[in-house]
Parts: sequence; structure tokens; C-alpha cells
Amino acid sequence: MKYKIVITHTAEKCLNKLAKRNYDLVIRAIYSLANNPYQSGTKKLQGAEDVYRVRAGNYRILYRVSNGELTVTVIKIGDRKDVYN
Repeated sequence: MKYKIVITHTAEKCLNKLAKRNYDLVIRAIYSLANNPYQSGTKKLQGAEDVYRVRAGNYRILYRVSNGELTVTVIKIGDRKDVYN
């Protein structure tokens, strides 16, 4: 089963600010979530309800999974130093 990818406005703004090389890396990581949002390397964030993160180089992608609707909602994308603030 493939999940539908939804990118929030905030995440889209972060994505559009990335350099081409990083943009491609992050996009590949996001679309790999459509096949398996719980792939190895993902971690559930503590203190946040049903929020997961996946690494893409020095960037982190924060997202929520809705198994009922089969959607992955990308909440935030950012450098590993800043994304959790």
C-alpha cells in the first residue's frame, strides 16, 4: 500500500530554500516515505504526539502518519541544529 504524501505550507517553504543538491536528497527521502513511513532510520520523537523524523544528510524531515487515511504529512524540514526548535 502506498501512502499519500502531504507537505504543509511551512515544510514547503523550508524545502524551497534548500540548495539543489540538498533539495534532491530531501525529496527522495520524502517520497520514500510513501512506500514505508516506518522504514529503518526513522525515530518517533519524544514529547510529540505521533511525530516521526527521518534523516536526509544533515537535514531532518518531521512528519505524521495517518494509517486510517494512508497519508504521510510532512510538518517541517530543516537543518539538524534548528529543526527541533
